[in-house]
Amino acid sequence: MTATAAPILFTLLLWWVSTGAILYLDGLPRRTFVYSMAGATALLGLSVWGLAATGSDLSARGAYLAFACGLLVWGWQLVSFYMGYVTGPRRTACEPGLSGWPRFVEAARTSLYHELAICLGAALLVALLWGQPNQLGLWTYVVLWWMHQSAKLNIFFGVPNLGAELLPDHLRYLRSFMRQRPMNLLFPISVSVSTIVAVLVCQKALAASSPFEAVSYWILTTLMALAIAEHWFLIAPLQVNGLWKFGVKKPMSPPPPQGENGSPAKASPRMQPILAPADDSDYPGPQSAAAGLESWSANLPALCDERGLGRLLDSVEAGAFGDVACLKGIVKTNASWIRFEVGGERASIAPFAPQRRLEPLAIALGRRFDRARLQAAFEACSAPRRIAGE
Repeated sequence: MTATAAPILFTLLLWWVSTGAILYLDGLPRRTFVYSMAGATALLGLSVWGLAATGSDLSARGAYLAFACGLLVWGWQLVSFYMGYVTGPRRTACEPGLSGWPRFVEAARTSLYHELAICLGAALLVALLWGQPNQLGLWTYVVLWWMHQSAKLNIFFGVPNLGAELLPDHLRYLRSFMRQRPMNLLFPISVSVSTIVAVLVCQKALAASSPFEAVSYWILTTLMALAIAEHWFLIAPLQVNGLWKFGVKKPMSPPPPQGENGSPAKASPRMQPILAPADDSDYPGPQSAAAGLESWSANLPALCDERGLGRLLDSVEAGAFGDVACLKGIVKTNASWIRFEVGGERASIAPFAPQRRLEPLAIALGRRFDRARLQAAFEACSAPRRIAGE
């Protein structure tokens, strides 16, 4: 039992601590990133040396060391990306309305250099461990690569839990390439492939003939199990980001509203309570330009599509129109009137019942934001009026 439990617990602990450490460092002021990156690069060099040194070590100790070194090599890839050093040629939010293949291409451009760095890292490990009996460091890197890549694709195609609250401010534009939906066609394929591989590796662990094989296969089995759990966390109605609460410097988004029986409320994922204006008016409260902020206001289409509005607010929040410090307004959909607000960490949409005749309106404050494009984006959200009885 100890021979099985030890590698499983070691893998879980190292995975959890390393993830929390990356989130913690990424939440520090940006002036500290150069020191964090230097430390990560030093660990990368030490890990590469460790993998070369353990390449011929077929003891249980050699397996543990090889796994730790492979994990640290992968950690460098994540640190370099999330601190903004190795990302891609595109560092701006997705244009509103972009879809299909063009959207996929632009999403790929946000992490192109990161993906190339991962491929170079894999090639380095293959060359370093070529012909060596201890390949666990390489397989650790490959499994973590699979977890990362599959999760990214599922988030791009659409899942309920995006984890966008864990993104640092300098990567907020990535939120505009994420899609929130109940399921996508890739998800069952990802989970099925991961489950099959996990079962096959687990069979190898159960049939291991040496301590090295037992430790190696149980570590890989645990990593594959984490990959499966990570995928299910993308769609399960659970708040799992609290696992790394110790490493997150900024407050996380609150859980979704719940119904009377404790189940999730039947509303849009963006439907959250929003405060009414202090003067009891149905219109948004007055805005005044301060601290160099520019003000903007505009009348909106008579009817607005709620999904289109949600995508637009995501784009504003991600910086697609420039530095918008605050955006709020009221619109009418075919179903009801809606108040919306974007500001800081908050983005909300909520239905309301007006007390008098209203005109759709939006107001914003910001610095050097593209007001013409913002106006055009709101106009593109217009919805056809439904005819009674349809």
